[in-house]
Amino acid sequence: MTNSATLSEVQLRQFTGSENWYRHGINRTVLFTDGAKFLADQGGAYWLLDIIAIAQQHDARVSGEEFQVWNLKVHSDRSAAVFCDDGNGNPVYTQEIPFTDFPLDEVKLYFANNVIHLPSEY
Repeated sequence: MTNSATLSEVQLRQFTGSENWYRHGINRTVLFTDGAKFLADQGGAYWLLDIIAIAQQHDARVSGEEFQVWNLKVHSDRSAAVFCDDGNGNPVYTQEIPFTDFPLDEVKLYFANNVIHLPSEY
């Protein structure tokens, strides 16, 4: 399946707050903002929100961090890697993605207070 949605960094930077909060379908304690929903909708990346939300339940090192920085980096062969750090550059979690059609080369999300959001929404 190819991703026909469009997404740009300029569009993501326009989110500076959230009027709505969405509850994650798998981990019901996790919420996400309008910006994170836009990223998932336009980038075909609900799987990225799933990785963040599921890691909160199943990885004690991740859930032990009050503030988390999540980075997705897409490689030229369309494989990718998802990295989580503690906000100070200390790695907490890594996951390899064998293939993605995510339209950007990289994207960053924050997780704090059980909410996934774009950096501009923090």
